[in-house]
Amino acid sequence: MQLKHLKTLLTPQEGAAKVTCMSWAPNNAKFAVCTVDRVVLLYDEQGERRDKFSTKPLDAKYGKQSYTVNDMAFSPDSTKIAIGQSDNIIFVYRIGEEWGDKKAICNKFVQTSAVTRLLWPAEHAIVYGLVDGKVRLANTQTNRSSTVYSTETCVVSLTSNVSGKGILSGHADGTVVRYFFDDEGSGDSQGKLLMHPCPPYALAWAANGIMAGGCDKKVVAYSREGHALQTFDYSRDNTEKELTVAVTSPSGQSVVFGSYDRLRVFNWAPRRGVWDEAKPKEIANLYTITSLAWKKDGSRLCAGTLCGGVELFDCCLRRAIYKNKFEMTYVGLSQVIVKNLSTGTRVVLKSYYGYEIEEVKIMGKDRFLVAHTSDTLLLGDLHTNKLSEVPWPGSGGNEKFFFENESVCMIFNAGELSLVEYSNNEILGSVRTEFMNPHLISVRLNERKQRGVDDNKKLSYLIDIKTIAIVDLAGGYNLGTISHDSKIDWLELNETGRKLLFRDKKLRLHLYDIESGLKTTLLSFCSYVQWVPGSDVVVAQNRGSLCIWYSIDSPESITMFPIKGDIVDLERVEGKTDVIVTEGVNAVTYTLDEGLIEFGTAVDDGDYDRATAFLETLEMSPETEAMWKTLSKLAVEARQLHIAERCFAALGDVSTASFLHQTNQIADKVSDEMGGDGTVHYQVQAHMAMLDKNFKVAEMQYVEQNAIDEAIEMYQELHMWDDCIAVAEAKGHPELDSLRRNYYQWLTETGQEEKAGEVKESDGDFQAAINLYLKAGLPAKAARLALSQPEVTGNADTVSRIAVNLVKGEFYERAGDLYEKIKNNQKALDCYCRGGAFRKAVELARVAFPGEVVKLEKSWGDYLVQQKQMDAAINHFIEAGCFLKAIEAAVAARQWKKAVQILEDVDKDSSAGKYYVKIAQHYASIQEYEVAEQLFVKGGHIKDAIDMYTTAGRWEEAHKLAVRCMSEEEVTALYISKAQELERDGKFKDAERLFTAVKQPDLAITMYKKNRMFDDVIRMVAKYHPDLLTETHIHLAKELETESRYSEAEYHFMEAEDLKAAVNMYRVNDMWEDAYRVAKAHGSAGVQKQVAYLWARSLGGEAAVKLLNKFGLLENAIESALNNLSFDFAFDLARLSCKEKIPEIHLKHAMYLEDEGKFPEAEIEFIKAGKPKEAVLMYVHNKDWANAQRVAEGYDPESVSEVLVGQAKFCFEEKDFQKAEAFLLRAQRPELAVKYYKDADMWSDAMRICKEYLPNKLSILQEEYEKETSKKGIRGVEGFLEQAREWEQTGEYSRAVECYLKVKDDANKALMEKCWMKAADLAIKFLSADRAVEVIQVIGPRLSHLGKYNAAAELYVNMDLIKEAIDVLMEGEEWNKAKRVAKELKPRYEEYVDQKYKEHLKNQGKVDSLVGVDVMAALDMYAERGQWDKCLDTASKQNFKILHKYVALYATHLIKEEDAVKALQLYVQHGAPPNPQNFNIYKRLFLDFINLPDTNGPESYRMWADLRNFLLQLNENVSKSAEANTAAHEDFEQMLLIAHYYATRAAASGVEPLISVSAKLSVSLLRHTELVPADKAFYEAGLACRTVGWENMAFVFLNHFLDLCDAIDEGNLDALDHSDFMDTDIPFEVPVPNKLCVTDVQREQIRDWVLMVSMDQRLEQVLPRDERNSYEASLVDANTGLRSLPCILTGYPVLRNKIEFSSVGKMANKEDWNKFHMATKTTHSPECQDVLKFINQWCGGLPASGFSFN
Repeated sequence: MQLKHLKTLLTPQEGAAKVTCMSWAPNNAKFAVCTVDRVVLLYDEQGERRDKFSTKPLDAKYGKQSYTVNDMAFSPDSTKIAIGQSDNIIFVYRIGEEWGDKKAICNKFVQTSAVTRLLWPAEHAIVYGLVDGKVRLANTQTNRSSTVYSTETCVVSLTSNVSGKGILSGHADGTVVRYFFDDEGSGDSQGKLLMHPCPPYALAWAANGIMAGGCDKKVVAYSREGHALQTFDYSRDNTEKELTVAVTSPSGQSVVFGSYDRLRVFNWAPRRGVWDEAKPKEIANLYTITSLAWKKDGSRLCAGTLCGGVELFDCCLRRAIYKNKFEMTYVGLSQVIVKNLSTGTRVVLKSYYGYEIEEVKIMGKDRFLVAHTSDTLLLGDLHTNKLSEVPWPGSGGNEKFFFENESVCMIFNAGELSLVEYSNNEILGSVRTEFMNPHLISVRLNERKQRGVDDNKKLSYLIDIKTIAIVDLAGGYNLGTISHDSKIDWLELNETGRKLLFRDKKLRLHLYDIESGLKTTLLSFCSYVQWVPGSDVVVAQNRGSLCIWYSIDSPESITMFPIKGDIVDLERVEGKTDVIVTEGVNAVTYTLDEGLIEFGTAVDDGDYDRATAFLETLEMSPETEAMWKTLSKLAVEARQLHIAERCFAALGDVSTASFLHQTNQIADKVSDEMGGDGTVHYQVQAHMAMLDKNFKVAEMQYVEQNAIDEAIEMYQELHMWDDCIAVAEAKGHPELDSLRRNYYQWLTETGQEEKAGEVKESDGDFQAAINLYLKAGLPAKAARLALSQPEVTGNADTVSRIAVNLVKGEFYERAGDLYEKIKNNQKALDCYCRGGAFRKAVELARVAFPGEVVKLEKSWGDYLVQQKQMDAAINHFIEAGCFLKAIEAAVAARQWKKAVQILEDVDKDSSAGKYYVKIAQHYASIQEYEVAEQLFVKGGHIKDAIDMYTTAGRWEEAHKLAVRCMSEEEVTALYISKAQELERDGKFKDAERLFTAVKQPDLAITMYKKNRMFDDVIRMVAKYHPDLLTETHIHLAKELETESRYSEAEYHFMEAEDLKAAVNMYRVNDMWEDAYRVAKAHGSAGVQKQVAYLWARSLGGEAAVKLLNKFGLLENAIESALNNLSFDFAFDLARLSCKEKIPEIHLKHAMYLEDEGKFPEAEIEFIKAGKPKEAVLMYVHNKDWANAQRVAEGYDPESVSEVLVGQAKFCFEEKDFQKAEAFLLRAQRPELAVKYYKDADMWSDAMRICKEYLPNKLSILQEEYEKETSKKGIRGVEGFLEQAREWEQTGEYSRAVECYLKVKDDANKALMEKCWMKAADLAIKFLSADRAVEVIQVIGPRLSHLGKYNAAAELYVNMDLIKEAIDVLMEGEEWNKAKRVAKELKPRYEEYVDQKYKEHLKNQGKVDSLVGVDVMAALDMYAERGQWDKCLDTASKQNFKILHKYVALYATHLIKEEDAVKALQLYVQHGAPPNPQNFNIYKRLFLDFINLPDTNGPESYRMWADLRNFLLQLNENVSKSAEANTAAHEDFEQMLLIAHYYATRAAASGVEPLISVSAKLSVSLLRHTELVPADKAFYEAGLACRTVGWENMAFVFLNHFLDLCDAIDEGNLDALDHSDFMDTDIPFEVPVPNKLCVTDVQREQIRDWVLMVSMDQRLEQVLPRDERNSYEASLVDANTGLRSLPCILTGYPVLRNKIEFSSVGKMANKEDWNKFHMATKTTHSPECQDVLKFINQWCGGLPASGFSFN
């Protein structure tokens, strides 16, 4: 946790003006500060002050100064503030939700003593502490307060846990008490928890423990049960003052303590289970912090001070930017604030279990949060601020998240779907499914409230691709499983979870009612379906229709609209529902009837009044009628009878409406008279049962109330006389007979003869009953009665009357039964036949008329055919032997197999042939082609069989059949004709197959070509004539070109790879844009440019220029025009846009004309191009000198000379040298004359011309001549000598000198020297001084190269070139001569010679010689070469200062080489000067020594003694210098003491009686771990203690050594536990060693020993104490702070028996001193004797000992 200061909210004052309390609102929007003047200031979350209000006293008469505000807290809803005051009262102020809302006191709680601390952890519950020690609870709802618990002392602090379910109170006597309102299953104890050493004014309850601080400057961390775990002691820090206040972060992971000028931050380290202190936040002049408040989201901390200041700090572990859209602020390990950078909204993501949040992702269109911890998963909705944390053990991060549903997150992991509802910390449900598509899962969570349903959570998903499961998530049980016959591709529950829509792959839409389990098919060819949001209305699309179900309970009631496009979306906004349909490129909106939608919603919500109101606004339609019916049903069920009455009235059901009106009158009357609900009255209940047609229930209602007459009356009104009489009989009603008479009378009066007959029949009056049945026209009923009663059957008249009526009524079968009963078989048979009762007729005929049976079977078959019962007729025709009729019946009944079977039986009958075709056609239609083929062939219709195969596209079978039955020519003719038919029908593919089947692909190609189907032409050609493919493409392209179908033609040209033809096609047709497009797409850059050029040329003028500029090809086009010799077009382009190109075009034109031989025209163009010189050159080239001269003189005078030169060259070629020379001299070009003469090898003429006209070039020409002659072998060195002598004789001394200098002959050095000396002599004598100097400067280096240094020096001296003379002598190592020359001629160069001589000696390594010249240089050289002995020996002969300079350099070198021992010997030998510049060397020497391994034994004594003696000498020297009593001096004295301890320890370790002294010295060295490596010191001390048996100390030291090792591995000692050394002088803050002093093996040995000892539990982990009750080796008394002097032998404190030395501050413990003396005397140890000798030297005289040493 890091604190960063953001701003000052309230500026501090000069004096004390304490900020008494502060509080952040739970919603993070407000921050309250109470100042010393009792005014509450309100700030917003940005720290801007927005509002304020004053507090008031308990009683106004005491005045505003009579109290202070001790604490305050916001309510959980952030709308109120509780103020705790010192005048024994708590006021609760309502501050409202908005800034500036009126402030009002809404509660006040008067107390018996002052309120000191106050919390508001839960709604309506304020917890506060009083001065009298009570902790009480105030209920803002009841305005009462009660005591939670009481203590004896004042409450000084009060805090709650992170959840607010528990409180801690700190009291003035140090007691801390814990109380839980809900322990949340933790099992933690209540009551007095711990006793802190001082009043815990700073008290914090974190997630993992309790921290307390107070005036003792210590922070103590306690466990959950009050055990002290860690102590942070600042009592030694003089800048620290008492800890005044503490606050816990909202996550409980960090605690901040406030004190003076300082905020201390403690962070919980979960992996190590300890509190770590971060770097404190120190602010100068902040003064005491009196109040702290942490913002509830953890992002801000506010500190109030004694001087009235309020400072705002930012708190975070780290920040990160996610996708440049969100800022993640990690305010704790388990808490992250996610801020939307665009909107500024924030969400606090927190692990309620305190787990560390590893990573936060934002998914689902940047709306949903996903974060992992080690054991949980955090999910959140950024829009609604709903967060969840669910158990989620490590899954490897393979989950897939779906956020389609706004209220629930769907998580797929390893075939399991888990649902997490936002704001719920439990997994809602988990199911196994492999289908992860959100369209195949539907979740509904309380989306619409329903009557009587509190928690409605439903899930539907796929178990497999054809099976849907529906689960009640709230109850955790399965609601149903739907098995479907096709694959399901979409499903969705309605919002109430009562109905499920799903669609299958065949686009059939189905509705499933979950309650009834009924599945209904709603729609076929459904391409879109959706529930309308907030209702049970369904919108779907069926091909071109928009389908709407306003009442899904009536699936048959569907509203349809024709639409021209596809539905793409459904929107419901502000009471309007629109269906969005795309029709072409437009989106069309269809608005649904909102009233109908609202009706369904109102019904579902149980608001029938609203539903009625909606329906009354609508016109009556089938949809409205369906809704009135639905509402009527629901209203009746809900017993809302007035609404039901209105519904039936609307439906026009007058009788029901009237009946309900009567019922409502009864209910209203009962309600008015008796009060209560009138619908529960028995009459109303009976009426409702009657309405439901539950007359027995109605009867029961009446009977239970003994209202028998009402029940009878009900039945009479309903004319239910049977039930009426039954009630009367059951109750013994006196009017029973009268009722029966009335019943019969009523029946006869109303013409109900049938019912009257039944009454007579029941009374046993059969004759009367028959008469009544016949009267009623029911002869069948009369016949039934007659047949059942033998006495009636015996009456022929009655039977005859019944039979006549039966025949009249066409009840033939019943009449036949009656005739058969009286044995009249003929009439019975006639009646059976007339009535179609052939079964009975046949049975009767078999008994009475056997000959009629076959005839009856045929008639029966005909009858069944007439009745369309073909299946039944077949067998009857077969029985009658009518096989053709049987076949017809079988065909009509579609019993094809039966028909084939019958056909086989009558195969010989020729008339049966017509049925083969019909049956074969059926088998062909069901694609059973083999059976059909057999039937066609049997029936002689082979061509039909072939047609069948060709129609089915089964060309192979057709071809086989045709070949089998026809010749090849016939087959080919048949196929071609068939193909031509198919071609006429437009079935080109089928026709192609026929053509290719008879190997006539060319006909297919011709067909496609004729029908302009060029793609197919190309396909066929590629398949059958690939060699003609390119030709075909070109042919088609040309044909298409003639038809102006250019784009298609282009395609074919490109396929034929004829780019040129495609471009030309567009060019010829003036379609330049297409030409350029084709060139660009398929051609090279050159082709593009060429087309652009031609296009521009076709346009001409400005249009051409614009076009070319558009393509950036203007200059290129001009170039093309020039290349194509289109100079006029080039001129046009240039004149219009590129005038700077005109001269270039003229030039190109001129060059063209020149090539064409048109010289006069070319001359004009060259001149226009500004190139007259080119015209001149043209004439020169053609040797037309006159014209060349004319043009040159007229236009380019400078070229006149070139014309003359050209003429001269021509004359030279013609050997006319005189004329040529004249022309060149006219042209003022004598150098060319010289050149031409040279080229002609006429050197004399060349020399003549040069001497006359170019005298300055004569020498060069001479040199060339000499080179030429030397090449030709005329002369070598002798030639130069001869030439030089000639020049010398003629007085040309300069040229003679040059010739002498040219002499070079490495074989004859003497000759060269002689020639050069001659040149020097001539130069000095005859040439100018400057020229002579130049010559000497050339000759000097040559002579030195030959080793003639003296000769060269003489020449230099002659020319007064003294430095050059000196340099050449030094080069020849003629040092004495060089010095003499310098001394005599230029004394200022003497030092220069000396310096060069020193450098020479250095470079040659002649150091011994250098000593006599430059000692310091020689010393430096010795040092550089590492010849340190010579260096120091030479330096020692100089002075002390120089000596110690090189001693220091050598020591530094040895230290770098890690040879500290040798470096020390240097100083032992040469002394230790107190030079400050050497101090670092001395310190480094010391540190290197103490870091040396294995130097504890007596064999190392001499080394330590040398170091000790050296440091003693150094200290003595420093004390006499200017550095005395400085910090460096103190450091060296401490180093001396440490070196003495090491030396004494080494001496003592070799003497058995002094082992304990050695151990004490090892222990004493621990107080010097600022210099001694801490790990080494503790290791050696531990081993020494273990050796002498001090196991407690050994255990403590070695245990700390292991902690040190671990900390060194981590590179940080901050986390070390120093609790064992709290009251000792062993320092805590020590440097981190670079590497461990031990090997891994040694470290593990120590670890094993420590572990073994700790397991034995025989040792205590405490250090031994002495008489001071302090650690025995500590110089500082832990109780008084007094410091004792250390023993000079052991380092332990000298307390009582002491021996004092003459030197101040030097003492020894008498016991140790005597022991050391005795051991030295008895062992004669030279090391111990040396120690005593040193002590004598260092500490002054030894006390009288009684013995001495030799």
